[in-house]
Amino acid sequence: MFNKILIANRGEIACRVIATAQKMGIQTVAVYSEADKEARHVEMADEAVLIGPASSRESYLVADKIIAAAKSTGAQAIHPGYGFLSENEAFAKRCEDEGLVFIGPKHHAIAAMGDKIASKKLAQKANVSTIPGHNEAIQSADEAVTIAQGIGYPVMIKASAGGGGKGLRVAFNDKEALEGFTSCRNEARNSFGDDRVFIEKFVEEPRHIEIQVLGDAHGHVIFLNERECSIQRRHQKVIEEAPSPFISEETRAAMGAQAVALAKAVQYQSAGTVEFVVGKDQSFYFLEMNTRLQVEHPVTECITGLDLVEWMIRIAAGEPLSLAQSEVQRNGWAIECRINAEDPFRNFLPSTGRLVRFRPPAQTMFQAHTDQLLGVRVDTGVQEGGEIPVFYDSMIAKLIVHGRDRMDAIAKMREALNGFVIRGVSSNIPFQAALLAHPDFVSGEFNTGFIAEHYANGFRAEDVPHHDADFLIALASFVRRKSRERAAGLSGQLPGYDVKVGQAYTVITLAANGQHTHTQVEVDDSGGRHDTAMIKVNGKNYAIESHSRLNDVAIQGTVNGQPFNAQVERGSTQNPLGLKVQHNGTSIEALVISPRMAELHRLMPFKAPPDLSRFVLSPMPGLLVEVAVQPGQKVLAGERVAVIEAMKMENVLFASQDGVVKSVVASQGESLTVDQVIVEFES
Repeated sequence: MFNKILIANRGEIACRVIATAQKMGIQTVAVYSEADKEARHVEMADEAVLIGPASSRESYLVADKIIAAAKSTGAQAIHPGYGFLSENEAFAKRCEDEGLVFIGPKHHAIAAMGDKIASKKLAQKANVSTIPGHNEAIQSADEAVTIAQGIGYPVMIKASAGGGGKGLRVAFNDKEALEGFTSCRNEARNSFGDDRVFIEKFVEEPRHIEIQVLGDAHGHVIFLNERECSIQRRHQKVIEEAPSPFISEETRAAMGAQAVALAKAVQYQSAGTVEFVVGKDQSFYFLEMNTRLQVEHPVTECITGLDLVEWMIRIAAGEPLSLAQSEVQRNGWAIECRINAEDPFRNFLPSTGRLVRFRPPAQTMFQAHTDQLLGVRVDTGVQEGGEIPVFYDSMIAKLIVHGRDRMDAIAKMREALNGFVIRGVSSNIPFQAALLAHPDFVSGEFNTGFIAEHYANGFRAEDVPHHDADFLIALASFVRRKSRERAAGLSGQLPGYDVKVGQAYTVITLAANGQHTHTQVEVDDSGGRHDTAMIKVNGKNYAIESHSRLNDVAIQGTVNGQPFNAQVERGSTQNPLGLKVQHNGTSIEALVISPRMAELHRLMPFKAPPDLSRFVLSPMPGLLVEVAVQPGQKVLAGERVAVIEAMKMENVLFASQDGVVKSVVASQGESLTVDQVIVEFES
């Protein structure tokens, strides 16, 4: 067994590998860029080596620097994590040539299966079901259109070396094929250094289901059940679960057998994933094989009780698999939500900056200790006070739960999301809460088009209806009442000016357009107990009990005897005297005041926000890689105006209405801040 390994990665996956290495008594070496000098994985490792500037092309993607760091620290092996160099056959071979063990498959397996074009040809030879398509690299956008016409729309345009939703587009017509080819090629070149692109038929109403495999150096390969990864946005996975609520035992066995056969065909040694697209009749087709550890591997660990990182290390050290196929467990149900730094209410634009608050829900399951089940686990590479930089992907954390069955897992996940506090950057937690509450998700009746179908016009606050909106008003009243009780108990108050607790309140739910809602509320302190109150809202009674402190953002307690987790923030820039209440993805801004003050509040004038419609503003921090218009140009609604690169993705800005360009304010190559003006149109 190894004494020391180097982790050639960053973020949560680096922390994940370090946790297992520590359990196994193996020392660890972290590598880091200048942007990650205070990152969590650097603190966790026994040693850390600086490998370059913030750009991944000058640090995490430079094989020479990784190899040099391993040699200088005496590491015997390198774990690549996922992304970066994890599926780079040249890097895997270089490790072998330098006398270092690559903790992953052999370079010949990466070459055969890591390339989507080559892997599809190999799968066909192995009699694995494949999707119709053009398997050769396409040289031009015009050729892409011709091929797409021959296959028949819709088609999927994919970068050969792509992954994680990068370098992938779906085209339904010639125009989309032309533009999609160009975008895919650019993203692939920037993210993977390989701009080859191919096209295949897009299976409509598909499920995305993948099979986890493990293979050792002695020819033994097993599959560890499946993962359902159909909840995707722009081809990036949002929620994963294991097992799938869709496939039958017969389909599971057939997919597993094909995955094992494919792995054996390339003498696969390590953890890997064979991805399939599955039709509604349970017919399935091979998509690709990821020759690395997957982001969603924790859900497999939960239902099997296996530490996949540990097995990767043991297999790399030459140990045989000690588990037969018949011994693989499928225990309970696991769900993973990817918590990303993005604003779901602004079309999921990236959000970068400092994590002013980062308080995950309480964990009862932990990385590397996969015997702990039926609880909550948080895999993350960040900590409070840390930065979410613009240079890398947007993931903040992975939230994983394990339940007795699917409904139990869904309930656990909803409560865990309610208690996950993130401030300083926006997160997709409200969107995750909406997905988990959606009837089609709960029933298991969904496919990869679920998000596009149900949120075609983006995600809005009204897309998260609360099952009992009056509870949010009651909770705001509870917190306000308890703060008044505390203020009333302070000594030294002047007679006649002392704080009155009161029982009658008006809760004003604030709306951005000034159309506020007034709700009358009565509060009874339930016998004087500090942690309990009876609140009456619209004829309904809410008996709330909570021992949380008044300055806590995350509030735990019971309402009418049922436990709840919620978040309550006191004061904001827009509402300094009010409360922001969040529960099950729904959020309200509220003022809890006396009825007389509410009457006066009605007289306050509403100040409308300024009209910025003639400006194109940067919706995120990023690099302005293209300005597609010039002064004096007439632009039609829907035309391309600018392209911003952030978190390794291209974001195209389109004109929202017809107009004439007055001036181009920002320059190509400029680093933009949020809401910075790029283009001004004539008024």
